Amino acid sequence: MTGVIDTALAEDIGEGDLSTRAVVPEGAQAKARISQKASGVIAGLRTVQAVFERVDPEVVFVMHCPEGKWREAGAVAEISGSAASILAAERVALNFLGHLSGVATLTARYVRAVEGTGARILDTRKTMPGLRELEKDAVRRGGGESHRRGLYDAILVKENHAKLAGGVGEAGRRAVQAAASGVMVEVECATLDEVREALDAGVSRILLDNMGTGELRAAVELAGERAELEASGGVTLETVREIAETGVDYISVGALTHSAPALDLSLLVEPL
Repeated sequence: MTGVIDTALAEDIGEGDLSTRAVVPEGAQAKARISQKASGVIAGLRTVQAVFERVDPEVVFVMHCPEGKWREAGAVAEISGSAASILAAERVALNFLGHLSGVATLTARYVRAVEGTGARILDTRKTMPGLRELEKDAVRRGGGESHRRGLYDAILVKENHAKLAGGVGEAGRRAVQAAASGVMVEVECATLDEVREALDAGVSRILLDNMGTGELRAAVELAGERAELEASGGVTLETVREIAETGVDYISVGALTHSAPALDLSLLVEPL
């Protein structure tokens, strides 16, 4: 996390905050309050605290709300210390907090939409470079779950893998044989025939790519208890409930991380 924060501060502050140098008296002290202005879930407070402390270890950061809880609005945190330090860290801190809270909020909306169906909401690898751990943590704060962290912790045979391996069935068999103990093997399938091939290969999870609800129900019936099923592709808040009701185990949603709107927040400063 430190490297991401350092990069963000370096691109924003550069050689120094010219505006603050020009108008704020040297040595001025201030307090600031971060407020939530729209309903949603707060996530990323530890990152925000680290931003302020990276700029100035003497700054005092106090949280006023929990992460991972749906809130309508209100105080989020209070910061006190050097006015120049608070202003230097402000934009980077709010960028992180607004984005991560937006991810948590969108995730919570999806989780609420499928409540009672048994389906679980997953994130994907469609994350901003360098922010994957932070974004996946925000998904968890919103009630979702992580799919895989990267290419290194699970096998997911996608369409291009299958083409190069000679088909879904052959790719699935190779993946099962190659997988170390405890490593999930998942194969992407676009048709019910491919689902049959993947089941025969003995994979533990099947990704049902862009299937309609009728095909999803048929895939659920085909699979029985032989493999977990994950629906993916074109999932929206308007369609996710209907998808969940087909009986799939998981629904993966790339939009959780690549398209979540930032949560509306503000930071206002008062002199001390």
